[in-house]
Amino acid sequence: MLLTTFLNFSWKELFLGTEDWGFLLEIVLRTIIMFLTIIISLRVLGKRGVKQLSIFELVVIIGLGSAAGDPMFYKEVGIVSSIIVFVVIIILYSTITFLIGRFKKLENLFEGKAICLIEHGVFAIDNFKKENLGSDEFFAELRVKGVSHLGQIDCAIEEVSGEISVFFNEDEKVKYGLPIMLNSLNDPIQNIQISGHYSCTFCGFTEKKKEGSAGSCKNCGKKNWVEASNKIRVT
Repeated sequence: MLLTTFLNFSWKELFLGTEDWGFLLEIVLRTIIMFLTIIISLRVLGKRGVKQLSIFELVVIIGLGSAAGDPMFYKEVGIVSSIIVFVVIIILYSTITFLIGRFKKLENLFEGKAICLIEHGVFAIDNFKKENLGSDEFFAELRVKGVSHLGQIDCAIEEVSGEISVFFNEDEKVKYGLPIMLNSLNDPIQNIQISGHYSCTFCGFTEKKKEGSAGSCKNCGKKNWVEASNKIRVT
């Protein structure tokens, strides 16, 4: 019984599955197309989708994981097909990494660029709009770093990896800024009852206001304000 099974064993099916040799070239084309599709999709999703991993590291993990998994579960997927996928992805990864090291524009195209989100305690509105990043999510990240209001921040940068780098003002240089604690923006006002420093809830622009109409923000044109804070950051 075992001898009969061994004699009838198909080595071709083991290595090629149910496909013929002509399908191997199609595998190369399929892999290239899917590799580029994954990169484009991740670039569209934005940096937050690949936080702590570069785009290429994630592509390699997804591609190689799928290539390794399919022949384990599907008899019709041959081992040779999987190996070709591995080789093509590695070649693509190595080639693109080499080109990225040589050409800065290509690096920016595939990896993206670090972008300034807060400058001198105020949102860089145009840059912030380019990223798939909600204000609540962003404020949560800042709070984790010990930030209670934007006046404590000199500059905040979203890195290529999706991480947020924050550069703080020295204690004596902390300015009035937009508070970002829970519920601090729930009750914006348009009329000032008590003179003091107030921040625009949209962009964080802060200025001293007198009693009366708060007016429009000089930076973004919005009309909602909250009382600003100048607390020193406690670490």
